[in-house]
Amino acid sequence: MTVRIAALRGADMAAALPALARLRIEVFRDWPYLYDGTLEYEQKYLEKFAASEGAVIVAAIDGDDIVGVATGAPMIHHAEEFAAPFEAAGYNITNIFYLGESVLRAIYRGRGIGHAFFDEREAHARSLGGFESVAFCGVIRPSGHPKMPAGYRPLDDFWTKRGYRKMDGMIAEFGWKDIGDSEQTKKPMQFWMRKL
Repeated sequence: MTVRIAALRGADMAAALPALARLRIEVFRDWPYLYDGTLEYEQKYLEKFAASEGAVIVAAIDGDDIVGVATGAPMIHHAEEFAAPFEAAGYNITNIFYLGESVLRAIYRGRGIGHAFFDEREAHARSLGGFESVAFCGVIRPSGHPKMPAGYRPLDDFWTKRGYRKMDGMIAEFGWKDIGDSEQTKKPMQFWMRKL
């Protein structure tokens, strides 16, 4: 399998949104997100993302099939819940480029695609100018959670090796419905950041 990586903007980005929606639902069903997503919700979420000036989708493409995607957009265009911890800590969110989801089918993992996703989004943020830092967040699940798979290893080491550091005390809450639940619940999301 030969996978190519492409940074998509404009019409190319819009054309990739249905694949992004499907991959978010598929990949985020797994631990630690356990996301019980719907295409209706995804469409609304992604319409807002696509309207963001400076947004990018980085796609991993095998033949004609998009097998993974990672997104990024200026923090000022992202959910208020994500900006609030930065503003409370005194950061100017206009200087932060936010790295959104990074979803990749399991069969393609371990080939350096995750690094390529970060490389391309960081390069895109630099090309826009005006951004001092890049940031993202990941869900915090309690240790001993009944759905945590045996041998699970969080991505903290991967992120640290890329120069990101966990921002102590910078946690947002974002809601979604877990698989098997009847209602949406808020989950804590830990922020990580690095200078560009």
